[in-house]
Amino acid sequence: MLKKTLAALAIGSALLTAGQVMAADYVIDKQGQHAFVDFKVSHLGYSFITGTFKDLDGTFSFDAAKPQDAKIEVNVRTASVFTNHAERDKHISSKDFLNVSEFADAKFVSTSVKPTGKTADGKQMADVSGDLTILGVTKPVVVKATFLGEGKDPWGGYRAGFEGTTTINRQDFGKQMDLGPASNMVELYVTFEGVKAK
Repeated sequence: MLKKTLAALAIGSALLTAGQVMAADYVIDKQGQHAFVDFKVSHLGYSFITGTFKDLDGTFSFDAAKPQDAKIEVNVRTASVFTNHAERDKHISSKDFLNVSEFADAKFVSTSVKPTGKTADGKQMADVSGDLTILGVTKPVVVKATFLGEGKDPWGGYRAGFEGTTTINRQDFGKQMDLGPASNMVELYVTFEGVKAK
């Protein structure tokens, strides 16, 4: 009887341990810069300005078998904004918009992940809810995300990659220069690879 009990405990412990190690922790690949936070916003309703943030980092925990348990945090240095026009970048960095001298970072921290099906080619999709902080103001947002794939890389590491989109109203994040209603909504596109922590 004792042997059976010990065996059952050993098996239960092994199964519990296996379940715990399936979710892996990843560091977003900033070193190789396989990470992008891009934006698109209307200019007065006449054209679109697109840009990116050159400096960001983050981490996530992910198990493809349990996507609902995923967690993610992304940090962006706002002074790294780039729109291919130096004077405009300077203006965006000013108190009229991002006020980078006072608010050097923007951050997204997930609060829940809800799988929503698969793409036509079988990739997992999910609604990633989280808190987005810009200009010191935190608002809930939902990112429409897609798990792009995972596997070994040529350098002995293991990677997983995602992309996602959301739209925010910049006027929700503190007082900013009013350019009219057409310029309030900002489309965000995020894509990154994470390297599995060793």
